Amino acid sequence: MVIVVGAGVSGLTTAIVLAESGVKTRVLAAERPQHTTSVAAGALWGPSFQQPHDKTLAWTAQSLVDFQDLAAEPGTGVRISDVLTVGGGELPDDLPKQVALIPGLRRATPDELPPGYDAGSWGRMPVVDMPTYLDYLTRRLAAAGTQVELREKEDLQSAGERVVNCTGVAARELAGDDTVRPVFGQHVVLDNPGLTHAFMELGRDREWTSFMPHPTRVVCGGVRIEDRWDRTPDEITAAILERCRALEPRLANAKIQGVATGLRPERPAVRVEREQRGRTTVVHNYGHGGTGVSLSWGCAREAARLVVGG
Repeated sequence: MVIVVGAGVSGLTTAIVLAESGVKTRVLAAERPQHTTSVAAGALWGPSFQQPHDKTLAWTAQSLVDFQDLAAEPGTGVRISDVLTVGGGELPDDLPKQVALIPGLRRATPDELPPGYDAGSWGRMPVVDMPTYLDYLTRRLAAAGTQVELREKEDLQSAGERVVNCTGVAARELAGDDTVRPVFGQHVVLDNPGLTHAFMELGRDREWTSFMPHPTRVVCGGVRIEDRWDRTPDEITAAILERCRALEPRLANAKIQGVATGLRPERPAVRVEREQRGRTTVVHNYGHGGTGVSLSWGCAREAARLVVGG
């Protein structure tokens, strides 16, 4: 029996890899998937520049393959979209390995760029409607014989003899890891007035402009506030709307569906490694920051391999 602690995108994905490979699996979580930080994500598969670089490169590449497969299945919430990325300067001729993973990558022409940007690029990337996707993962997990069980608080050593820790920012306390810190994020969700391509601005630390269109909604962002634990929506909503509507006039009259917030689990390096705690083998899978979706399937496969002794 393997116990997966946490039911965000990392926990569900890891549990699916284990359960579908025939490993008896339980999922224990303080929150249901639709209440986790994962549900507040945009969400977009994209390059990860986090440490450890070689591993995050491989994990991102694996996740791309999985998401491309999922995009071909109805009801997953995953689709392949044209994505315009700006703010990172001109694409170099010698692309970083992480950027070279992007399918269909090309420079944007001047007439394709919104006012105020002199360079950008297009790619064909997986875009994930997280509420739909988390429901899909939950159904897929149930089909493999595993349900999410709610527990107010869990201790890794008392959970079982083999445990996978996918608790995000809660790993700061649960794993005793003071390098983990929360980064508050907020999105504004609007009705989709017909947008089909996604937009992402790079190169800004605290606030930026992005919008991720899904069939019935557009997720607009964004903001990052370091070391903030409070998930209450910030007054940044008005600024997010102003920036997104200035770039995409079709959003001007789109009805607001709501505001989504979450705490990204930031760490100097993504942690996917095995640790022995007494008689308990713990495999950690956390610290993904804002790239939890992009790394999810690669990290899940690595964590599953480690927990079964590979």
